[in-house]
Amino acid sequence: MTVNKKNAIRLDAGTRVFDVTAIIIVLAAAIACVLPFLLMLSGSFSSESDIIINGYSLWPKTATLDAYNIVFSTLGSTISNAYMVTIYVTAMGTLIGLLTTSMSGYILSRPDFKHRDKVSFFIYFTTLFSGGLIPTYLVVANVLHLNHSLWAIILPGLMTPFNVFLFRNFIKSIPHSLVESARIDGAGDFRVYWQMIIPLSKPAMATIGLFMSLGYWNNWFGYSLYLMADKDKWGLQYLLYRMLSRVTDAVRDSQIIVEQMPTETMKLATAMLATGPVLLFYPFVQRYFVSGLVMGSVKG
Repeated sequence: MTVNKKNAIRLDAGTRVFDVTAIIIVLAAAIACVLPFLLMLSGSFSSESDIIINGYSLWPKTATLDAYNIVFSTLGSTISNAYMVTIYVTAMGTLIGLLTTSMSGYILSRPDFKHRDKVSFFIYFTTLFSGGLIPTYLVVANVLHLNHSLWAIILPGLMTPFNVFLFRNFIKSIPHSLVESARIDGAGDFRVYWQMIIPLSKPAMATIGLFMSLGYWNNWFGYSLYLMADKDKWGLQYLLYRMLSRVTDAVRDSQIIVEQMPTETMKLATAMLATGPVLLFYPFVQRYFVSGLVMGSVKG
């Protein structure tokens, strides 16, 4: 008994040390992630002179809405149009991507699919070797003729091997006896997929949907390749990129003197407008995120 008590005491002490160390590491990582956002939020409400003289701070010394007023007064219609474009691309890409990804993962998880190992190899092979930027551009622009179209942004991100295998591995955690019982009752393949697999795969769908929506929302490089000349089809992130690189181009049509523009605070305000919807969307899928990611990565 004495030996067991000593071992228990040592185990409890080791567990407490591990817990404290883990909490410190996670807390430091959380601060490192939150601190830049707080600086950006504070800077967007600060005056231009305070940032130039005193630099960035966690609390604005002179709170003002000048940056937001100028953003909406000079770029109001441009930002609203960019919002609509980004929301459309994100919604369409995420919905269609979830449909194609879940169908592919369901097919690859079925034991009666003879060629699932070969198909899985071809999908996995694309994670090791890819065509590269130039062949991708040639296929999208010259073969598919999607240049100057929003589908040039949507189609390349519909399916990724990681999401397909994540969904496949999650479906493997669902007992196959449920599928067999549904087939005995006369359910077809699509009915099993739509009425049984999809409702039971909400954690995986939420996790993959979050990955896809963030990818589409934060995409700016695709717009620079295929839609650079179409200003009415610019996404929010690409508009922010253009603004960060050349603020004077974004406000050249305004009557405000460029030298008097609050360029730094204006950039931060626009960045906040681009980041805000993501922060509002994440809490709704947070409860599914961990379970979907962990359950989808247990089985191989």
